[in-house]
Amino acid sequence: MQKLVQGIHQFQRNAFRSRKDLFERLAQGQSPEALFITCSDSRINPNLLTQTEPGELFILRNAGNIIPPHGAPANGEHATIEFAVVSLGVTDIIVCGHSHCGALTGLLDPASLGELPAMSAWLTHAEATARIMRENYPHLEGEPLLTATIEENVLVQLENLRTLPSVANRLASGDLLLHGWVYQIDTGEVFAYDAAEGQFVSLSGAWFPVSPQRRQGKSARIGS
Repeated sequence: MQKLVQGIHQFQRNAFRSRKDLFERLAQGQSPEALFITCSDSRINPNLLTQTEPGELFILRNAGNIIPPHGAPANGEHATIEFAVVSLGVTDIIVCGHSHCGALTGLLDPASLGELPAMSAWLTHAEATARIMRENYPHLEGEPLLTATIEENVLVQLENLRTLPSVANRLASGDLLLHGWVYQIDTGEVFAYDAAEGQFVSLSGAWFPVSPQRRQGKSARIGS
């Protein structure tokens, strides 16, 4: 805790004072362009990754970057997404998974979650991902299996996003785009889902909005 408290003091003395005008503007309201949905993993910093300033991203984080589909019990994910889409009018939603994801490791090995009943219950919202892996990737194991799971889970959560009325309405109006990303922690690379190719490709200056319906029957895993 001492490190955190010292950090607050440094922020107030240095960062806040040097950018006081920015924070005064932010106090009047926010108008982020994008909703960034990612994992709670401490190794991911959305603003650092995207080089954005305070006020530019509306961020939703949870274990496994999961969005329960429409019809699930009332939850903070739906409330956050609705606020971003309806009240803030974001024009883009990014679902960003990441390498070495502990939540999805647990999804692949439910026995490891024996002392984590809340996590086990939460991961039921990723059951479609688990089913896809069982039925389409029986030949994979270890790190390749986890990588494919991370990518497929991003696509499943994008599909869940489309079931939410607020998102579906904006998609129908044509003024909202969905994006699927995977962040590679050890290399700093970001891969984006290219709907035309049906797989994740390096995000090196290109931009790949996800089509309204994911292409069926084609693996999302790079090189598959």
